[in-house]
Amino acid sequence: MQYLLLRQLNISKMNNRRVVVTGIGALTPIGNNLQEYWEGLIKGVSGAALITHFNAKNFKTRFACEVKNFEVTDFIHRKEARKMDKFCQYAIVASDEAFVDSGLNVEEIDSDRAGVIWGSGIGGMKTFETETYNFAKGNGIPRFNPFFIPKLISDIPAGHISIKYQFRGPNFTTVSACASSTNALIDAFNYIKWNKADIFIAGGSEACVYETGIGGFNAMMALSTRNDDPKTASRPFDKNRDGFVMGEGAGAMVLEEYEHAKKRGATIYAEIVGGGLTADAHHITAPHPDGLGAKNVMKLAIEDAGVDVMDIDYINVHGTSTPLGDIAETKAIKSLFGEHAYSLNISSTKSMTGHLLGAAGIIETIACVMAVKNDIIPPTINHETEDPDIDKKLNLTFNKAQKRTVNYALSNTFGFGGHNASVLLKKYTE
Repeated sequence: MQYLLLRQLNISKMNNRRVVVTGIGALTPIGNNLQEYWEGLIKGVSGAALITHFNAKNFKTRFACEVKNFEVTDFIHRKEARKMDKFCQYAIVASDEAFVDSGLNVEEIDSDRAGVIWGSGIGGMKTFETETYNFAKGNGIPRFNPFFIPKLISDIPAGHISIKYQFRGPNFTTVSACASSTNALIDAFNYIKWNKADIFIAGGSEACVYETGIGGFNAMMALSTRNDDPKTASRPFDKNRDGFVMGEGAGAMVLEEYEHAKKRGATIYAEIVGGGLTADAHHITAPHPDGLGAKNVMKLAIEDAGVDVMDIDYINVHGTSTPLGDIAETKAIKSLFGEHAYSLNISSTKSMTGHLLGAAGIIETIACVMAVKNDIIPPTINHETEDPDIDKKLNLTFNKAQKRTVNYALSNTFGFGGHNASVLLKKYTE
């Protein structure tokens, strides 16, 4: 009996551990740091343009949301950068910004209770493409780069980040397609809540704007082909949407146990209070037509936080600009929230950044953190024509940012395979 009482007491203490955001880094198609990214969101800037990473003239889609004006040697020594695929370079840059922003000092923390969890849906696609091409071109002679595998594997950013900061706690990568980096955040949140660690660098990165990435998604007919007007191609909820726009980049957050952060006088952006994970169990690429998995994952995140659906102010939706996905997600919101759905602000920031695949969740959660902190909702741009299958009474924050008090914001990400993840942010109060 005494053992059971002690166990219940320990569980209660674990569940009372609060998790806060103390550092943020962003490298995106509309801004190469947090401030630029947030300003781009509020101004409604489109990151879409013709592809520069390769000659796309023979592809059905010839545009994407690339990271712009990025020179890796401004951040990483050339010798080290050559050992990394671009998705890893992006990860290092975003995590460095988050770490510096947090004000952490590696000399003053318990490194055994500091970890890294990183998400990537695909990993080193360009590295695999290049090495395979060179092998084929060389008539089958096996002359592979010795860094081929370390550059390729999805977990390598977590390894690089932990080595740089000597974080010796939990260290791994989440791979759940477009939900990957939201999974990373939720795992980090839970590890801190369960008293397995005090600090995490968590986030995700992706760099797939290359022949294999564009060609592969074109073959699935998943990408927009609006080559005559790339900037308006990502148009979630618009009747004339024709697929998503590929994006690239990275985002990172420093998550920290509240008392730990408070003790060192850290600046706190927001609090993470809930996370949900579900599966559609329906189709490898198409969403459940009624948004069942989406509804359930939002419900779990809200229940995890111990709040009510009526408390939610803003949802940053998955909103990829695909014909089926946008409809299913609005159905899920209406089913879960009922009449309160019409009191919510809803927006898809993919209308500006494109779809960053495994890194989508982290940059969209960052958008939620900043919305909660600043009481501003970033818009869904490029909306021109109402879709009769989408309830026009929903406030989808079309074309212009809106000011409102945001106490709770929910970020949704859904991935191929039916993976769903939602994370709930709360305005920080002591």
